[in-house]
Amino acid sequence: MNDLAPSSRRGGGRDAKRAARLGAVAANAPYISRRLPYVELLDEEGLALIEANAETILAEVGVEFRDDPEALEIWRAAGAEVTGELVRTPRGFCRKLIQDHAPREFTHQARNLARSTIIGGKRTVFAPTAGPPFVRCLDKGRRYGTIEDFNNFAKLTQASPWLHSSATAMVEPVDLPVPKRHLDMFYGNAKHTDKPFFSAVSAPSRTEDCVEMAQILHGENWINPLTGEPNTCLMGVMNGNSPLTFDATMLGAAKVLARANQGTLVTPFIMAGAMAPTGLAGAIAVTLAEAMAGMAFLQLVKPGAPVIFGSFVTTLSMQSGAPTYGTPETVLIKNALMALARRLGVPSRTGGSLCASKIADAQAAFESAHTLHTTALGGANFVLQSAGWLEGGLVTGYEKFMMDCDQLGMMHTLLAGYDLSENGQAMDAIREVGPGKHFFGCAHTQANFETAFYRSSLSDYNSWEQWEADGGLDMVQRANAQWKKALAEHEDPPLDPGIDEALRDYIERRRAELPETSY
Repeated sequence: MNDLAPSSRRGGGRDAKRAARLGAVAANAPYISRRLPYVELLDEEGLALIEANAETILAEVGVEFRDDPEALEIWRAAGAEVTGELVRTPRGFCRKLIQDHAPREFTHQARNLARSTIIGGKRTVFAPTAGPPFVRCLDKGRRYGTIEDFNNFAKLTQASPWLHSSATAMVEPVDLPVPKRHLDMFYGNAKHTDKPFFSAVSAPSRTEDCVEMAQILHGENWINPLTGEPNTCLMGVMNGNSPLTFDATMLGAAKVLARANQGTLVTPFIMAGAMAPTGLAGAIAVTLAEAMAGMAFLQLVKPGAPVIFGSFVTTLSMQSGAPTYGTPETVLIKNALMALARRLGVPSRTGGSLCASKIADAQAAFESAHTLHTTALGGANFVLQSAGWLEGGLVTGYEKFMMDCDQLGMMHTLLAGYDLSENGQAMDAIREVGPGKHFFGCAHTQANFETAFYRSSLSDYNSWEQWEADGGLDMVQRANAQWKKALAEHEDPPLDPGIDEALRDYIERRRAELPETSY
């Protein structure tokens, strides 16, 4: 039924129940279907100027592809100018490769097909923090992460109705050897969540292991019968060694993903003032040029390889050199990059709940809120680092994870936009109540009160007396109880015993083959 069309039925009851059902579906949908228009802060003239400057950077300054002779030969064969490890491309060369071959949207397949996400279009997907070596919780403070912590965050990701995807390493399990830990992280995601997740990209061989394990995990759903190619069951991040440089590790891992038709988030790691100029337009142009070079390269490796225009751009404190988050400058940079991705015709990725704060305090809250609102309103398709981020990405916080998930729920409601159905218009209620009375007892309110507004799972709206009687807990303390309850109630989603055994057999064999130490 068209939500904008007036219904022939009167009364809020059935309409409200339908709205409640839609709300329940939305809370567990594999992505947000955005109904708000994009908020764009830079006009056509400004966007075109930055695109022209990015083309100048690619043609005159160039991008380095270090320690990867194959990458240089691929560029040379395609007609680029290769001098040593520096690659220069004619104006429009990279853009044409991307627009001719890179998909505008693609499916990131989960082992539970109902949870498969679609990346691109007017959709937003939230995924948790990835990469920190430390964890923090109220009980034990700051410490190195372990495989137990990793598995805990996989379980918390599964439990949250607001997270659509898991990540590579919600925390690095530093209690495991570097050459082998990717095996346990893959298994932790495969076992404890049935949402989509990521590949290791710390070495090409580890990415190859993840692709082979994904084949085992997805079984008969690995190959798309319509194309004869693998479905996109994994994604990985190819960070630039910014500015304007890609190294052999990232290139090697990305080539493995592209050739297997798996997705790559090509993400320049830009801190304006260090890896890019302090001029915002210049920082945006450097980011665009670097990302275009990476995405175009992967289209040369395999035309049609799924890519996402990633951006991780922040500013630096010019006094201390430390990264800053949630600043006006980062808002302006991120917003422009999302608009540039749409103009390029590829999905966009940017950061979610980023902050520099060491603990889940007021600084963490307002910096994360600024970052997340910018990301949501600007139209990012994939939002990594959505939950748990602390200390500039060095720490994943248990309490912060739960607090961020609560904010993600608010973003679901915000991006759903306006309900212009008969129930949303509520004209029956206005007629029933009339002037000078209240709406508490009317039929429409009685039918809608349970689902009318977003209900925070952490905020306290009780009276002082009730709050005090409940223990006088602040939000961090409430979040502490919430994550413990979620872990206590977790049940692993069903996994075929034969697939589980095959995964464990593969992991044991590879553990025996790999060294204990290496990078």
